[in-house]
Amino acid sequence: MNRNELDQFKRMLRAAAAIILILCLSAMFLHIWKSYYNMGIVFPFYYKGHWLFTVVYVIFLIIFFYIYGGLKFGYLKCSSIILSQVLATLCANVLAYLEIVLLSARFVSVTPLVILSVGETIVIIIWAVFVTWMFGRIFPPRRILLLYQEYNPNLMERKMRGRNDRYKIEKAQNIQGISTEELHELIRKYDAVLIYDVHSLERNKILKFCYAESIRVYLTPKISDIIIRSADTNHLFDSPLFLIRNNGITIEQRFVKRIMDIVFSVIVLVVTSPIMLVTALAIKLYDGGPVLFRQERCTINGKVFKIHKFRSMIVDAEKEGKSIPATENDPRITPIGNFIRKTRIDELPQMIDILVGNMSVVGPRPERVEHVKAYTEEIPEFAYRLKVKGGLTGFAQIYGKYNTTAYDKLKLDLMYIQNFSILMDIRLIFMTIKIMFMKESTEGFDDDISKSMGKKERDE
Repeated sequence: MNRNELDQFKRMLRAAAAIILILCLSAMFLHIWKSYYNMGIVFPFYYKGHWLFTVVYVIFLIIFFYIYGGLKFGYLKCSSIILSQVLATLCANVLAYLEIVLLSARFVSVTPLVILSVGETIVIIIWAVFVTWMFGRIFPPRRILLLYQEYNPNLMERKMRGRNDRYKIEKAQNIQGISTEELHELIRKYDAVLIYDVHSLERNKILKFCYAESIRVYLTPKISDIIIRSADTNHLFDSPLFLIRNNGITIEQRFVKRIMDIVFSVIVLVVTSPIMLVTALAIKLYDGGPVLFRQERCTINGKVFKIHKFRSMIVDAEKEGKSIPATENDPRITPIGNFIRKTRIDELPQMIDILVGNMSVVGPRPERVEHVKAYTEEIPEFAYRLKVKGGLTGFAQIYGKYNTTAYDKLKLDLMYIQNFSILMDIRLIFMTIKIMFMKESTEGFDDDISKSMGKKERDE
């Protein structure tokens, strides 16, 4: 069986693994439902009624598995799969409990569902570990040839090696000075090609060759690629025509998004008010300094506003007026600040910024004014992020890290802007819960990444 046929089998195996898990979790729920809850509702279910209720639970599971990526066996890391599936089952169980309360016309004991959640977590861990091990044995990492041109690919290589269960970069080749025939012969020796920072002319030739030879290609996108990818297709003539509107989001979308922002911020402010009060007291009692940290940030169309956060660093952490990015084990971060940064509690005051309209729940992270100026000088396209209102969470926060380079953040934010939908916003809000449990999303800058914060690849 060649690699392409193996990939077809991989998708079938992934689907089978997901179906088996969902059936197992649903069977556990059905037992809890029949044993503890059914006879307590106003009109108890019998026979097919049990199956109907279980089908609703299955729908909940599938929806939240999709939102959190819990169906991506063999794609995400084992720990990420487990976290995604546990969060999905918890959300499904919360909705199931609310459904049971409505059917019972009273509040019922949550204990059986807590026991169910614990049991489901155990099953998820066992199944995820087994399936990950099985995928690792059946599908070895791809042997990859990395092609680059001008910029050093070391940072990209390091990222890829972080997933050595899927990718194995065996050779990095600068395409300058190598003949077309030699390059083609080299490409044929590998399972896949990673095109990193190659000019458009040469990149197109490599893409067409790999397409003709059925060789898998990974490539780092350029800004123009992201814009074109979101284009609509017009079939007005016998020649295909791409339409790229470049207007950001529509008036209707902005209206619905604003309503969502108001509702969400009010709910969060009410629910988390005790946490915010305790946090404010802890910060004040620790060193007597101000509770809130205010800083000028840029949002839609370059508008400047003052963002609010709980102070996590010592007073006058930037007393010289210079922007100093937080690093790993930064001595300026207080013990209380370290905790609220890791738990994201420091971000809660931004709900006020969202409520008054300076920010949105989802959108590109509003950058400091000096950062925007510096990045725009190095990367003129950085201003494209200002087509929409800045947000508390977004593509760059969920799929990137705190120390992701400016150019990569720009690409992620453009993917959001160019493909915006209300459903995407809802999914990203749920995904934000997941990244709160992932340590790597809050990593500070190391020396190598700090040096490359302003660098960009050629967009030509």
